[in-house]
Amino acid sequence: MRPQLYPWQFLSVIVAGIINDQQQLEMDYLKEENRILREQLGSKRIQLTDDQRRRLAILGKALGHKVLSEICTIVTPCTIMRWHRKLIAHKYDGSKARKPGRPRVMLEIRKLVLRFATENRTWGYERIEGELGKLGHRVARSTVANILRKNGFEPAPNRSKRITWAEFLRMHWESIAAMDFFTVEVWTAKGLTRFHVLFVIDLSTRRVEIAGISDRPHGAWVQRVLKRMTDDFDGFLRNHKFLIHDRDPLFTKSMIETLASAGVKSIKLPPKSPNLNAYAERFVRSIKHECLNRIIPIGEKHLWRAVDTYVEHYNYDRPHQGMGNLVLDPFFHPAEPDFRVICDEQLGGLIRSYRRAAA
Repeated sequence: MRPQLYPWQFLSVIVAGIINDQQQLEMDYLKEENRILREQLGSKRIQLTDDQRRRLAILGKALGHKVLSEICTIVTPCTIMRWHRKLIAHKYDGSKARKPGRPRVMLEIRKLVLRFATENRTWGYERIEGELGKLGHRVARSTVANILRKNGFEPAPNRSKRITWAEFLRMHWESIAAMDFFTVEVWTAKGLTRFHVLFVIDLSTRRVEIAGISDRPHGAWVQRVLKRMTDDFDGFLRNHKFLIHDRDPLFTKSMIETLASAGVKSIKLPPKSPNLNAYAERFVRSIKHECLNRIIPIGEKHLWRAVDTYVEHYNYDRPHQGMGNLVLDPFFHPAEPDFRVICDEQLGGLIRSYRRAAA
């Protein structure tokens, strides 16, 4: 016996069908609208705000991956599900409530450890630990070892066997000079001619001496120049024990023998290592940048005058950043600030220095 269908039930079925048909039409329309939108955008990526992602993620989670894959949306189902997982992770994120882990060693202690190891090559971990204790820092031996290891320091036995170039310079500072060439293009009667300028610099005082200038330098010429530089009476190298120079062919074996006879040891730098003769290279940069690159030398005499003028300015008037912005002249004393400032010009105003007027 078939169940009896009441009129109100029949009416409900009819209304539900009409609503379902209406919803299907709306869904078809929205899906087609999304297809057209994606065709218009092409490969362009839509930039959504965090609020828009949150709304899509909540609705997309309710529909599920299967239904989302059947609907042509502006983002893929995987993206919506990823947004949903991100919302969950954000909800239960407890990183703000976490306490800090093991504290890092204080910056002051790290600086002290590196300083002790740098200045004292024979000090081991325990020796550095003890020195820190004297200063009121209680640090474990393993902490000292970790700090040195992370900064590339070897254990004390290996460190003590090697002497760095900087340490060698510091230990022999007052007895070391450096020598090098630089070139200048000069207009002469023969046309544009390249001249070679040989100079020597005292590393401890930064004082510079021009040894010679030649357009055709050779080994014998360099040897004669160095004989004058090593003169016992007024030679620039008379109080020096070491002379640093590169592997220029002009620095011959005879030149090295000439230096040795005057008690000066030649230190030949490794190939392609200009940084090991940094003080000489810095002088070349200074004289070219401040003087020679800003004039046109005409003849050898003009070149000599320009170089001599700049070297005199470099040795007696110019403050040196590497020497605490002091003038190299040991007899220089700053004048009282009440006197008038006078500008001394050389080479037509190319080189300027300032001083207080005498009382």
